[in-house]
Amino acid sequence: MFNLFRRPSHKEIEPRELSILLEGGRAILVDVREADEFAAGHVASALSVPLSRFRASALPVDGDKPVILMCAAGRRSAMALEKAAAARPDIDTHLAGGLTAWRAAGLPVVAG
Repeated sequence: MFNLFRRPSHKEIEPRELSILLEGGRAILVDVREADEFAAGHVASALSVPLSRFRASALPVDGDKPVILMCAAGRRSAMALEKAAAARPDIDTHLAGGLTAWRAAGLPVVAG
């Protein structure tokens, strides 16, 4: 029936909307995939902070720019959002569908 203890779901942002924010310098994107995955292909402005070493308290703060998390498909970034909940409640959004959705939207990826 009613689940009084249910936590609200995380916010999601679509690839095109995120692209617009990044182009305008209005968001910080953090990729929580592991280093080898990041090197194989990532969003150009993304910061690499693998989930295995993820600490929300160490993520950058830049004025009122939101920090948005991403991974390959959305599972690991959701896990990182859970980790961030206590230390940084302002971090509450991840890329819907992750890099897979970003690529499907025809948005650019860089390697290296």
